[in-house]
Amino acid sequence: MRARITFSKQGALRYTGHLDLHRLWERAMRRAELPLSYSLGFHPQPKISLASALPLGFSSLGEVLDVRFNEEISTQEIATRLKDNLPKDIQVINVENVDERAPALQTQVLSAKYEVQLTEPVNGADLLRVIEEVMLSESLPRERRGKFYDLRPLIELLDLETNANGKHCIFMTLSARDGATGRPDEVLNALSIEAEYTRVERTKLIFL
Repeated sequence: MRARITFSKQGALRYTGHLDLHRLWERAMRRAELPLSYSLGFHPQPKISLASALPLGFSSLGEVLDVRFNEEISTQEIATRLKDNLPKDIQVINVENVDERAPALQTQVLSAKYEVQLTEPVNGADLLRVIEEVMLSESLPRERRGKFYDLRPLIELLDLETNANGKHCIFMTLSARDGATGRPDEVLNALSIEAEYTRVERTKLIFL
């Protein structure tokens, strides 16, 4: 059986890395006595696949993983058992069955939506002008790990909203394909916004 779990990641777990999150899920499923399926070989690994790594410090409302079990179990039962065995900062939002023959989860991710709360006051008109300049740019050359790339094609949407309290929030939709992933911190850099003065949350992963 192949199940797909959508979950949120909040609080202190924002600072839990990708590999540690993988281990957290394995421990939770074992405590919940779910029939995890493992790979063969000298070092069997649980068949758990996270859709897309979330950078440290980012919270999320829509993380997704696929897991394989050795036997059929209802999605409601999976959700119920996990609820009592996951830390409070991880909440299961949905569990569904997935066709065993479907492509690997990571290959189906197209893009990701982010909501960036600005924690320091800014001039909204000036920020909107910078956002428009970025969206109108033909290219945004950047360097990542010693390699140069163009950030602009990775930005699908960039918008600014102001709430009733005058707080500004930037909404981003960025490419999340293999080899073509846009990072919110790099977009913030292009907007001349210090990442330390923001709170970034991934709100949704978009699939094929």
